[in-house]
Amino acid sequence: FVFFYCTNLFAQQADIPTPQWRPLYHFTPLKNWTNDPNGLIYINGVFNLYNQQNPFENKWGHMSWGHATSTDLVHWNHLPIAIPETINKDTTWIFSGSAVLDKNNTSGFCKTKNCIIAVYTAHQPNLEKESQYIAYSNDGGITFTNYNDNPVIDLHRKDFRDPNVFWYENTKQWVMVVSMVDEHKVRIYGSPDLKSWNLLSEFGPQGYIKANWECPFLIQLPVDNNTSKQKWVLVTSAAGRERGIYEQYFVGNFDGKTFTNDNPADTVLTLDYGDSFYASIPWNNLPPRKKIFVGWMVPQAQETYPWRGQMSIPRDLSLRTTKEGIRLYQEPTAVIKNNLAKLSSNNEFELKNIRINGTGQNIFKGKNIHGNSYWLKDELNVEPNANAGFSIAEKKDKDNKVTSATMIGYDAVKQQVYIDRSKSGNEKLNSKNERLTASVPETNGKIKLEILLDKSSLEVFVNNGEKVLTTYIFPAIGADNLSAYSDGGNTLMPTLKFWNLSGIAH
Repeated sequence: FVFFYCTNLFAQQADIPTPQWRPLYHFTPLKNWTNDPNGLIYINGVFNLYNQQNPFENKWGHMSWGHATSTDLVHWNHLPIAIPETINKDTTWIFSGSAVLDKNNTSGFCKTKNCIIAVYTAHQPNLEKESQYIAYSNDGGITFTNYNDNPVIDLHRKDFRDPNVFWYENTKQWVMVVSMVDEHKVRIYGSPDLKSWNLLSEFGPQGYIKANWECPFLIQLPVDNNTSKQKWVLVTSAAGRERGIYEQYFVGNFDGKTFTNDNPADTVLTLDYGDSFYASIPWNNLPPRKKIFVGWMVPQAQETYPWRGQMSIPRDLSLRTTKEGIRLYQEPTAVIKNNLAKLSSNNEFELKNIRINGTGQNIFKGKNIHGNSYWLKDELNVEPNANAGFSIAEKKDKDNKVTSATMIGYDAVKQQVYIDRSKSGNEKLNSKNERLTASVPETNGKIKLEILLDKSSLEVFVNNGEKVLTTYIFPAIGADNLSAYSDGGNTLMPTLKFWNLSGIAH
């Protein structure tokens, strides 16, 4: 993530604990600042998550690689800093990158079976330079040793970062995608040993080019779950200008050298319609047919302490054929969804055939919904002129009148799913994004919503991952009521499932 943007926007002003906003089933560091996920790698049933971390303060700076592990992507074991910054005349901050399992010892560094090679950007502010470094670990990724002959790629540029590496079997080589930031390009390199890299091709500028490109990744996915029909997806992050925090993707083909876009060069495909999802990358070395990625949820203006920043829910990726063409879908990963009953300690319920007309309908009467950490999955059949959904994180006064709330719903007239935070309280939001929307046309008023509220993080998945909106809210203590509404017409909810996750131990 662009370092000057972070410095200006996210400086912490006060050390006031905010436990009411600490997520329970999303990753946060124990303390201090975090941003991009790095080095995601799965080994022997364990998900390794490295991340941009400031070991010293609750603000951006002193970039190093933090490290945590999990077997269920909910409960995390927090480990010591894996790759720390180096401070000398050529101070080096450890910027974003990836990690691979070098099982055939192509690098020559490996003395153990689980030898991990980290590939990252060395940001050297004193030299005004970014170049690509590698480091190796023979203790399962706990500690890393930098390669003596770093950098492995050096263009002597100020903005050249975020390498993402994978093994390409057809050509028997490692492939790297890395951002030429201000040129709106991704460079593709190849290497037999992770040390010597050859330029294969460049992609771009295409798609959205009004903000700098960062944090690319390239991944192959089956179309409509058909393994005989495969496409490649190239993702880039691009923060700033009118779109704010933003990621885009391209669908096409990759022949081991060149990525070719299937769509016209000016086609812009949006990954997430919220204002907080950024720098996403996938886990390497997953079992066949599993494709899981995670993004950084960029902090809003509201301060939190003793941590700042978190990860999104890990998401399963797939490609599906639509009327507009082949599009990327993302759903909360089955690794977590399949364990919801266990995670909720059986604190769950299901409602069927609920009819809604009007506002503030307490369809949850007698249910335990308090705590602002839950997972709600619902179907809505909305009449043509209706606007229906849920009012979450409500606070009421002594007369039982709602004084603050966030609205999540579907507007059948505009054919939009939305998150409306205009009356969500006194928290400090990125003000221009009080209302977030995603167009979902031609549904005949039928919509599926999956709402993940976790203290302060809010993710809304639409129609099994067709669209996603990721953002934050910061409810006041006690603002945890939940109701349903349908304005302008009736709405039927054929089925609603709810899991209360407030009992998860952080």
